[in-house]
Amino acid sequence: MKTLNTSTPSAVKSGIILAAAFLIAIVSWLFPLPASFTAVDKVSLSPAAQTAMGILIFALILWMTEAIPFHITGLLGVLLLALFRVDSFKNIISIGFGNHIFVFFLGVLILSAFITHSGLGKRISVFLLSKTGNSTRMIILGFIITGTLLSMWLTNMAVAAMLMPLGRSILQEEGVKPLKSNFGKALMISICWGSIVGGIATPSGAGPNPLAIGFLKEMAGIDVSFIDWMAYGVPSAALLILPVWGALLLFFPPEMKKLKKTKEELAQEYKDFPAMGREEKITLALFLLTVMLWVSSPWLEKLLGISIPISMPILLTGCLFFFPGLTTTSWKKVEQEISWSGILLVVTGISIGMMLYRTGAAEWLSILLLGGIGGIHPLLQVFLVVLIISFLKIAFSSNTVTATIVIPIMIALSGILGIDTLSIAIPAALTTSMAFILVTSSPTNVIPYSAGYFTIKDMAVAGVAITVVASVIVSFVIYFVGSMRGLY
Repeated sequence: MKTLNTSTPSAVKSGIILAAAFLIAIVSWLFPLPASFTAVDKVSLSPAAQTAMGILIFALILWMTEAIPFHITGLLGVLLLALFRVDSFKNIISIGFGNHIFVFFLGVLILSAFITHSGLGKRISVFLLSKTGNSTRMIILGFIITGTLLSMWLTNMAVAAMLMPLGRSILQEEGVKPLKSNFGKALMISICWGSIVGGIATPSGAGPNPLAIGFLKEMAGIDVSFIDWMAYGVPSAALLILPVWGALLLFFPPEMKKLKKTKEELAQEYKDFPAMGREEKITLALFLLTVMLWVSSPWLEKLLGISIPISMPILLTGCLFFFPGLTTTSWKKVEQEISWSGILLVVTGISIGMMLYRTGAAEWLSILLLGGIGGIHPLLQVFLVVLIISFLKIAFSSNTVTATIVIPIMIALSGILGIDTLSIAIPAALTTSMAFILVTSSPTNVIPYSAGYFTIKDMAVAGVAITVVASVIVSFVIYFVGSMRGLY
């Protein structure tokens, strides 16, 4: 009997990368550099901060190479922070796993699962598609708008998972061949980009959003409400829809003007859709209740005399789904739809980011990377933050990883420059959710990519152009709204 050989070339390569990452972390702990080598503008890295930096580099190497899963890297990083005495294990764990953002993320995933299983998500998608007609250009716009509207309230990964089969069925019915059709490329990338655009609009739209809110609360004592975020996110998302559509038509002009199906046939498909069932109605009711509670939280806090963080409404409605006799979907079924790896990445990211901030490593990095923006106009400050972070994500590879590193740096930088923390933290927070260039930056991009209709290069080339345009739009929106709210 032959034994299984697990030492494949890829396994050996991953093992070498893992060993190298560990070596860097150990060296940073055992051999701290003197202050004369680490001083930047009179700020030096303490030994604990150097150790935290070493562990960050350890995590970055593994996050970027994917030698081991993202979330396992996060767990190892937390463990090393404790083993190398940056802080006690209890404190490190309580920062991340004890953070209310854990509950918020879990609640959003539960809501997403019910919208998928009940059929409500598909009903909304088919309805909007019935309104676009059979024009290929309008269908692409319809998918962008649908993705934007849905991912404002659900995780953008769930929205991409809903829309991808619908888009693929259209392409298959039209006989579109993978990689050989501009319409196929534009339609599938529109699923990625529409979901991403909606993801910046509200805290529930993407994983990095609640992570940024958690950092602002823990590090700067700033509560960012659902409405606060929407004031910047919604107009940014709305103004990005047409440029995103334009970029897709520019880079991938559809070779066909209309589908084989007529506008009337598409409208009839929606009319023939089964009537809304009890589970769909309950899901819709609880979804609307969640949104209402999020939006009305500032008034409810005054009425009830208690603090209502963004995690509280979604915890309430998430629990209501499982009340006796309310729905038929079991927790076991919902559990399969919950991205536990995503949750682990978020909570371990909070722990690692907090240690960067508390040890002074974030302050040191902020001066090194962006220390020169203090004397320029606030609008240019915002634009540079948005543009730099947009392209930093090419190196960091993941939106959540980018938020873990960047938000603590922005908070530390605001203190050094003596400016309002939100003036640069809000631009950074919104930007961490924008992933127009790399497929690997978000599972949201991977899902449509897996259908096989576009290449990584297709998305990257068009993505660089829309990233520059998006940076300008988001910067002006943030500056304008911020000026109206007394931020600039």
